[in-house]
Amino acid sequence: MDSPEVSKILSRTTPFRRYSGFKIDNIDHFVITVKDINKTCDFYSKVLGMDVTTFKGNRKALSFGSQKINIHEHGKEFEPKADLPTPGSADVCFITSENLNSVIKHLQKCNVTITEGPVERTGATGPITSVYFRDPDNNLIEISNY
Repeated sequence: MDSPEVSKILSRTTPFRRYSGFKIDNIDHFVITVKDINKTCDFYSKVLGMDVTTFKGNRKALSFGSQKINIHEHGKEFEPKADLPTPGSADVCFITSENLNSVIKHLQKCNVTITEGPVERTGATGPITSVYFRDPDNNLIEISNY
């Protein structure tokens, strides 16, 4: 039996489902629009350990696990694109199995300013502990543990 606190959290996070004819399984990739692709690749590879990949000519992506983030340079986006591609408009949470104290030490070594955390939040599947900071374009990055 769940505690009253857990039941309260689960009651707030239980999804409302409508049948749409198909089900989404996972996220393959998403796109961020940036001012400087090289600066973005450098940050995400050094700070977050993501692999920089090149595809279809000279397009860049950041790969991790079985997902990727495609990178579009502001004003030079690939079609189709978002209606209002804007650097600094993303807010994303990444899950790590690393201890958050180790993550914080690494961020400090990389001269990344932590804007908040560690703090308790609610993730997609339950309670998480999170640390927040910003990338070179001011996108909000959240690193969390379940």
